[in-house]
Amino acid sequence: MSRLNILVTGVVQGVGYRYSVARRAKECQITGWVKNRSDGSVEIEAVGARGMLEEFLRYVRVGPPASHIAGLQTQWFDDEPVYKDFNIRF
Repeated sequence: MSRLNILVTGVVQGVGYRYSVARRAKECQITGWVKNRSDGSVEIEAVGARGMLEEFLRYVRVGPPASHIAGLQTQWFDDEPVYKDFNIRF
């Protein structure tokens, strides 16, 4: 298991990005959270098998049709915080 922190910039708020990311995370059996940040970006914390996280990251790079991803910063970690599921944080 690995942990991936992602910071996404661009048109990612107000377009259903968090909801689509949460749905995809659940499909990939990933736990963690997604939240809007005050600077207009979206932050994601994802925990799961490395291969599933890589598949999830491919989706995060594209997002739903109304989004436009301008930038993506990722950090990989070996620690595994315990999350029961994947949540949208407000």
